[in-house]
Amino acid sequence: MTTTREYTDDYPDKTLYIPGPTEVREDVIEAMCQPMFGHRMDRMTDLYTTIVEDTKEFLGTDNDVIILTASGTEFWEASTLNLVDDRMLVPTCGSFSERHANVAERLGTDVDRLEYEWGNAIKPEDVREALETSDGGYDVVTCVMNESSTGVRNPIEEIGDVVAEYPDTYFVVDAVSALGGDYVDIDEHDIDVIFASTQKAFAMPPGLAVCVVSDDAYDREIDTESASWYGGFQRCLDYYDRKGQTHSTPAIPIMLAYRKQMKHMLSEGHDARDRRHREMAEYTREWARDHFDIFPEEGYESRTVSCIENTQGIDVAATIDAVSEKYDMVFSNGYGSRLGERTFRIGHMGEHTVESIRALTDAIEDEADL
Repeated sequence: MTTTREYTDDYPDKTLYIPGPTEVREDVIEAMCQPMFGHRMDRMTDLYTTIVEDTKEFLGTDNDVIILTASGTEFWEASTLNLVDDRMLVPTCGSFSERHANVAERLGTDVDRLEYEWGNAIKPEDVREALETSDGGYDVVTCVMNESSTGVRNPIEEIGDVVAEYPDTYFVVDAVSALGGDYVDIDEHDIDVIFASTQKAFAMPPGLAVCVVSDDAYDREIDTESASWYGGFQRCLDYYDRKGQTHSTPAIPIMLAYRKQMKHMLSEGHDARDRRHREMAEYTREWARDHFDIFPEEGYESRTVSCIENTQGIDVAATIDAVSEKYDMVFSNGYGSRLGERTFRIGHMGEHTVESIRALTDAIEDEADL
């Protein structure tokens, strides 16, 4: 039974190196502190159309963009309800891809899993074989772009190219912990739906989900017998076309913060932001190989979260506590009981740099006596 505790407003500031939430710029936080206004006022139209169009520009997509007050998890449910009539193929290679399959099953969907050992990446040729040999085909193929439980970056571009050869099958990508830091050409690789949470590589406070939707996915939802109410593509996008707003009351302060942060992201540029994330990932992997090892399959390492294999048998929990207490820096243990002490994870996303990541790895070296 959970013991309730009073929030005290008296906590030390900690620099976050976890897989999200991550660090947020001070001016982005300050942007939330504006007088409240109505979500049906012209000011809201100005705000929402700005963040939608800025997001399209940053991501370099001609597809439609939905920004909802929600976790990215909303679009696990919504994409399944909007696009699947009968069956979907869900490749699983870690906790979040397995959870995606579980969500679909709870919604009554017939799910075929393409299972991989944790740490391995999904292979395009296996997806092709599953599509070719399926009895009746699939409405949807899903893929987690960045499996943050294992530090695997799946080759969604190549998988998208395979799925595109099957015009009656739609490709849905969970990019919750990657989009905004790890570049992907959404339109080039025929990704029908790709979604993310803004508290990850977008370096925002939690509370918003971003979803990019193709025309084909929009049309598909219109033809389905049922669809998500809150995350329905037609409902969200038609309301935007008519009003330039969200269909339901949004978290206005967080959207104000998003506007500020998206201007920073546009100023940096998508290519430069991708390059900075690659540099952080490369530094972290080199450091990990010097002292430990990398858990994910070689060649498929995440660009935003490194999952490090604890080959030295350090006390991960104790090291996390010591680094937090002495340096006010927080990194993460392995995910769940399966990887808890076997691995640990460093989030290098958002506004971090190689220099800030080096400060953390130096602290880990000191406290783990490496």
